[in-house]
Amino acid sequence: MSSTAATGPADRLGLKSGMVIQELGWDNDTDDELRVAIEDSVDADLVDGDYGNVVDAVLLWWRDDDGDLVDGLVDALTDLVGGGVIWLLTPKVGRPGAVDAADIAEAAPIAGLSQTTTASVSKDWAATRLLAPKTPA
Repeated sequence: MSSTAATGPADRLGLKSGMVIQELGWDNDTDDELRVAIEDSVDADLVDGDYGNVVDAVLLWWRDDDGDLVDGLVDALTDLVGGGVIWLLTPKVGRPGAVDAADIAEAAPIAGLSQTTTASVSKDWAATRLLAPKTPA
């Protein structure tokens, strides 16, 4: 493992070795290079919606025609640890299926999430970091 990978997309997402990452919304248009980079950085396979245990972060691939974003975000919270992160991966502006930034800004608080940052993670996909509320002690 080389130290030159420190600026890769998985690093920009803050994903580290040992984390359990759940992937939702996978389809044939998702970015496989990004998926492999993430699996390499966490040193594990991504888990799917049937995982049934707590996960550290969720990758939610979402396109404009995937349905109600609030419902998708609420579903993504199912297995997420309190204080965990949902990375909402959406096609970049101008690409088929692009999601309006205003739609994300509106849906996140309704789903109980705080929108923090957006990062470009591949040629066709952008990632929006949505923070889940911490679980009360």
